[in-house]
Amino acid sequence: MKTGYTLLIALLLLACQSNTEIDINSENLLIGNWIDSSYDNETITFQRAVSLNENAPGISFKENSVFIQRTSGWCGTPPLTFYDNQGTWKSQESLILISLENFPGNFQWRIISLDNNQLIVKRELSEQEIDHQNLMNLFDEISTLSHSISCTDSNNWSFTPYGTKACGGPQGFIAYSNEIDTVQFLQKVEAYNLAEKQYNIKWSISSTCDVPQQPTSIECQNDYPVFKY
Repeated sequence: MKTGYTLLIALLLLACQSNTEIDINSENLLIGNWIDSSYDNETITFQRAVSLNENAPGISFKENSVFIQRTSGWCGTPPLTFYDNQGTWKSQESLILISLENFPGNFQWRIISLDNNQLIVKRELSEQEIDHQNLMNLFDEISTLSHSISCTDSNNWSFTPYGTKACGGPQGFIAYSNEIDTVQFLQKVEAYNLAEKQYNIKWSISSTCDVPQQPTSIECQNDYPVFKY
């Protein structure tokens, strides 16, 4: 009787151990469940787990290229409700490319460190994000020139359309002083318009098809140009 009881206890212990043992894919250590994320500047550290916690954030890399992000969204007000944001993943050497059905959409991580127990990644800009950043840098140059002179006499000011909607037409209108190098300014605007058109085509961007109203004149208010319609 005592021997049978001992055997039963041993079997139960073995069952418990098998339920908590982490299955590690030796050919791809990335595959599995990762929880207990901690942030340090630009890096994120995850700990490997048997499964994702029901009410805590975590991520899963599946063998069939399925990626699961368990999240409560961006609302930090208790009580938090966690759900699975599903997408796909693929790796290119040390780079992980992730595409989610919902926000944040497409992004990528650079693997800093990966072993049986821990994953450390760093957020890295995608090609689309880099293209968009370059586009915004060009617009910043235009905006800086536009605001480089205070508006004191509206007769010395003009405006021009800028940007290219995916559906066609400009994004809006921008004012500029005739006292700046207008040739250079308009060349930059034209370069920006072309760059945005190419960006829209390359990344299949969609937009509304409404046409922005064109101003009829400019007035100077508190040293700033203000459109009148």
